[in-house]
Amino acid sequence: MSVKIGPYTFDRVDYDAGADVLYLVVGDPDRAVDWDETPEGHAVSFDTDGNLVNLTLVGIRRLHDEARESGEPLTISLPMHPSPQSLAVALA
Repeated sequence: MSVKIGPYTFDRVDYDAGADVLYLVVGDPDRAVDWDETPEGHAVSFDTDGNLVNLTLVGIRRLHDEARESGEPLTISLPMHPSPQSLAVALA
C-alpha cells in the first residue's frame, strides 16, 4: 500500500490504532539524518539533501474525522530543509 500526500508518495505505511499515529516513509528510512516537528506537532525527518524521508502524523484519526466533517482539507506544514547545493547558485 502507498499513500500520496502532495508531491510525496509514501511507500511504507503503518497505522497504530491504539496510539492513533500514522507512520509514513518514502524509500529507505535509514536515510534520515535530520529531524524536526511541524507547526501542527507532527514529526518529520529528512535525508542529507533535505528530502523528506518520514512523516509521523499524531492524532490522525481525530484530525481526519474533523476535516471530513468540516469539509476543509487537513493541513500539514512541512519545515523546509534546503541542502547547501540548492542554495549554492544564489550565493555564487
